[in-house]
Amino acid sequence: MISDKQLKGLVLCGGRSTRMQQDKSHIAYHGKPQWQYLHDLLQEFLPEVYLSCRPEQEFPGCDKRITDSLQSAGPSTGLLSAYHAQPETSWLVLACDLPLISRQSVELLIGSRHPEKAATAFISPFNGHPEPLIAIWEPAGLAALEREYLDGKNCPRKTMLKSDVFVLENPYNTEQFNANTPEEMRDAMGRIGE
Repeated sequence: MISDKQLKGLVLCGGRSTRMQQDKSHIAYHGKPQWQYLHDLLQEFLPEVYLSCRPEQEFPGCDKRITDSLQSAGPSTGLLSAYHAQPETSWLVLACDLPLISRQSVELLIGSRHPEKAATAFISPFNGHPEPLIAIWEPAGLAALEREYLDGKNCPRKTMLKSDVFVLENPYNTEQFNANTPEEMRDAMGRIGE
């Protein structure tokens, strides 16, 4: 576990999961709900881990939650809600649609952190852009995201592309696979089963 109290974990669970047709945060890829798997994974490294969620969502046994404070903010909702709740905190963010993510990617991300930058992020193996939802967002980066949001722009990736972000390649980049549809869920379960 690292000792930097200003770096906390945030599991993004508040999406509507419309393409998946069920709440992605409750799919059990690893014998437990995905929210709990990611929470437990981050808790190996960080003193505090929160779930970002909608008010009506339930997560039995988890008392650290940040409820969405914005309406219709899309992928920025959880990030900005955490920023509003704790503006001095840096957040290691994991989206709940990452069934293959493991300790090795989290450890690499934390070990590569550049707190003087807006964020530290892996490069997407799919499009070569920064991955905003597997990243460490510093307060400066979240302030930039809020400025973009208030200006009518709502894309964390585009905010990262305009900001001073440290990006790195992840040698375990298959762990950056997103499961957003039933087909992708089955693909992920097959990979985990191997």
